[in-house]
Amino acid sequence: MTQEITDLQRQLVKMPDDPGLHYELGRCYLAQKQLDLALKSFSDALLLAPDHPQILMQLGNVASRQGDELRAAEAFRRSLQQDAQQADVHFNLANSLRKLGHYAEAIKHYQQALFINPADAETHNNLGNAYRESGQLDLAVLAYEQALKHDPQLLHAKVHWIHQKQHMADWQGLNEAIHAVRNALNRQPTAQISPFAFLAMPGTSEAEQLHCASLWAQQHYGHVQPLTAPSVRPASQKIRLAYISSDFRKHPLAYLVTDVIASHDRNHFEVSLYNQAKDDQSAERNAFITAADHWIEIATLTDAEAAAHMRDAGIDCLIDLTGYTQNSRSGVAAYRPARSHINWLGYPGSMGRVNDRPLFDVILVDSTVKSDSLAERPIALPCYQPNNAQRPQANAGSKAQHGLPESGFVFCSFNQSFKITADVFACWLRILQQVPESVLWLQECNQWATKNLQQTAQQAGIHPDRLIFAPRTSAELHIARQQHADLMLDTTPYNAHTTASDALWQGVPLLTVQGDTFPARVSASLLTRSGLEECICSDWESLEKKAVTLANNPAALQALRQKVKEQARVLFEPLTFCRHLEQVYRALL
Repeated sequence: MTQEITDLQRQLVKMPDDPGLHYELGRCYLAQKQLDLALKSFSDALLLAPDHPQILMQLGNVASRQGDELRAAEAFRRSLQQDAQQADVHFNLANSLRKLGHYAEAIKHYQQALFINPADAETHNNLGNAYRESGQLDLAVLAYEQALKHDPQLLHAKVHWIHQKQHMADWQGLNEAIHAVRNALNRQPTAQISPFAFLAMPGTSEAEQLHCASLWAQQHYGHVQPLTAPSVRPASQKIRLAYISSDFRKHPLAYLVTDVIASHDRNHFEVSLYNQAKDDQSAERNAFITAADHWIEIATLTDAEAAAHMRDAGIDCLIDLTGYTQNSRSGVAAYRPARSHINWLGYPGSMGRVNDRPLFDVILVDSTVKSDSLAERPIALPCYQPNNAQRPQANAGSKAQHGLPESGFVFCSFNQSFKITADVFACWLRILQQVPESVLWLQECNQWATKNLQQTAQQAGIHPDRLIFAPRTSAELHIARQQHADLMLDTTPYNAHTTASDALWQGVPLLTVQGDTFPARVSASLLTRSGLEECICSDWESLEKKAVTLANNPAALQALRQKVKEQARVLFEPLTFCRHLEQVYRALL
């Protein structure tokens, strides 16, 4: 490629007005991710061949790579004005529109691309993504099936299909599909498997989850050239922290970490928040802004630009609070902008290795969630999950206002539906069978999950009316209404996380089984920190028996509830947590 660039530059000396040469040079630069040079070459080509559709398309591609989707969409639209029969440009425009949150328009352009080229598996896959992001899960699953029909080896379509079927509590065919994904992980070094979706797949091991994260990191960040090592830090300088997240907004993260960030000792620490989230005008966002010394918007910055900002700011510790979850900016860490790079809280697992070194230097864990299958160096806190001193408060209302019976035992699990597996739900139904007039209170996640869970219950001989679905509401009312529950039942392999501490805040006991992976041990971590080890069961049969025993023994349940109220308070001490955290940061420098 370098020789090709040299040859094109020589030809341009002789023929500077040839748009084709400028265009080919731009393609070479784009392939090498030299985006500024690619932009110049394509812009020079457009000056010589105004409104050429392919040049406009490439200008859109460069803008998209630079993170400017508005500019990209405009270039793609101009290209389509010149030639509306370009399937690839419809596809690229739809991708930009999806990133901008314009899902209906994105769907329209994916469909136009498929009208021109109906067998394109990637377009079917991305159409599925747009349906998913607009809440049309049934159409998303059908689109992924079409993608796999045209390309059975399109692994990321299979991963999307699995994860959306989990959200719908439609478990038919999942075991076979998960088995195929696990096989591909071990056999295909180019396999594109979302690490977050992989965490939630039953049967995956910690070693496999690490391998999945490393493949993802290498695919996405293997090309990154790290910045030069930072200069020697002055001993007298405050320790400069940079927290980066896509969730500095109305999000569960706000109820975990805001108070910890606000509690940093400003005599010794300087705190910057690098924000990827859109402004949702929420009190939670404003609380984050207040908690920071510096608030930096990075949604319009590339990873390289955000990293350069951190380097110029002399950041000592970069702490990623999002990881491989939605709108991740973990690529910033690949540039090594800080003295230490820390994976914490947002993603319950290792971020993997890239170019034979960990993407992050450190992962913050505790003695319960710690494992041997981590790329990062684990550093243990008393408990890895922080919490604000208070949860949002509201009037809980009456049981009847939430559709609950005035008498009868109330089991609950407010986890997202993708965490509910066939085996876990079967366990819950057996519990209901053994506790007459009891109900199971669940989060109403989507219409398909509600219907499928009701059908499964009915097939097991449980009347669907014994499943009570709590509609989505404000965070404060959701947390308040949980006081009407008697006992919370956990999920596996992806436990309750913030949902678990919500329940413990309200004094609701939580039963869990300590699993084999990080996300399957989070509830056990919280219970261990609270001195509530009796709520950690050895297996699901034991959990089933304990749940039935507590439901039939009001005195034992009341004693446990009182113990939860007294002992779980230790989870809600952000100042103490912050001091432990600051000791870690000091030790890293």
